[in-house]
Amino acid sequence: MPKHRFPEAEQRLFHRVFVCMKCGAKIRSDLIKVRSGKIKCRKCKSKRLRPIHREHKI
Repeated sequence: MPKHRFPEAEQRLFHRVFVCMKCGAKIRSDLIKVRSGKIKCRKCKSKRLRPIHREHKI
């Protein structure tokens, strides 16, 4: 595991990325829209989204 990540890669992988809790699809959107329920999963149409886990990703 690398101890240091590039800021550009960190931004691309984790910034505004959410994961569907039902099917696991990744969606990039704003936190405000996700919390208000305006964003839903493209695959299963669920509104249950969580932020992507940073420590398990790489």
